[in-house]
Amino acid sequence: MLGKSKLRIRVYPDPVLREKAKAVENFGEELRSLAQDMLELMEERKGVGLAAPQVGLPLRLFVARWDGKEYVVVNPVLLEASGEQVDEEGCLSFPGVYQEVPRPQAIRVSFQDALGNPMEEELRGFWARIFSHEMDHLDGKLLLDYMSPAKRVLVRSRMKRRGSRGE
Repeated sequence: MLGKSKLRIRVYPDPVLREKAKAVENFGEELRSLAQDMLELMEERKGVGLAAPQVGLPLRLFVARWDGKEYVVVNPVLLEASGEQVDEEGCLSFPGVYQEVPRPQAIRVSFQDALGNPMEEELRGFWARIFSHEMDHLDGKLLLDYMSPAKRVLVRSRMKRRGSRGE
């Protein structure tokens, strides 16, 4: 895995963002170090969640921090979802782009922590939104997929131009 100095946020159209991430099998110091580096990068970029594919690693791992609580989530599985909330989301892999996205109001998720311990959480509201957004990344689903065809064309064009300028 990569050290922090090598971590950078991948932006669309980087192909790693569309890959289906692979299960994490090794729960050593390297994984804990990667998770810490991801938390630091996420905070530096003022995000609330960051998935491993967003730093170029197709692993089923994401980190999240909001409202004084922090998670390192490995190999998550959605067990249950209920209700619906629609709100605007941004994404560190789509700088300056926002989209209204329907998400469950409440979810129940099983996962492992950075040590490999099994965990289960029931999350509501904004936490359910954060987990749902980051879990999308692990399956190659992006903010773009929630847009109308016209907006998708516009955003793709803008992101490709931005990338060609090296931003």
